Amino acid sequence: MKKSTDADLAMSKSAVKISLDLLSNPLCEQDQDFLNMVTALDTAMKRMDAFNQEKVNQIQKTVIEPLKKFGSVFPSLNMAVKRREQALQDYRRLQAKVEKYEEKEKTGPVLAKLHQAREELRPVRDDFEAKNKQLLDEMPRFYHSRLDYFQPSFEALIRAQVGYYSEMQKIFGDLTQQLDQPGNPDEQRERENEARLSELRALSIVADD
Repeated sequence: MKKSTDADLAMSKSAVKISLDLLSNPLCEQDQDFLNMVTALDTAMKRMDAFNQEKVNQIQKTVIEPLKKFGSVFPSLNMAVKRREQALQDYRRLQAKVEKYEEKEKTGPVLAKLHQAREELRPVRDDFEAKNKQLLDEMPRFYHSRLDYFQPSFEALIRAQVGYYSEMQKIFGDLTQQLDQPGNPDEQRERENEARLSELRALSIVADD
């Protein structure tokens, strides 16, 4: 998303620079009609850039920032999993110790050590079971809530795009009406350009490749 918004801004900034470069072209000083066309283009490009910046700001607030906040949850989630794994290891270690004494001959010293091992095991087992239950309860809720969290951002992204392209349709529609010459379709413009290019190629100062 960040790459997309950066590309959008770069595109509109480049379009504005093109119109500014055209305005500084000497042809604008020599031909009033051309100056009027370039001025209309410059106005349209600046409007496009302003709406594009507004769209990017909206996406930043409604999509990029919420997803960053969502991502910030994962470190604590991973830590909870690690704590559960550590508790499991401690539980298994003490459980093995209890089982070892249970397998031995039930002498006085062995029974004393067995009793002590069971006492050590109890809080460790309770700790593991509590951590395990917490993950079993909360992980599915976290997993299933991801769509509910993301959906408003997705809807905001669509609305931002719809608003932007609706404005672009108006801007370029107005620009087309200002620049278009009646009865001069694209095919005719292409033929006229080819004819002018042929005239330029016929000049003696142009290399014949």
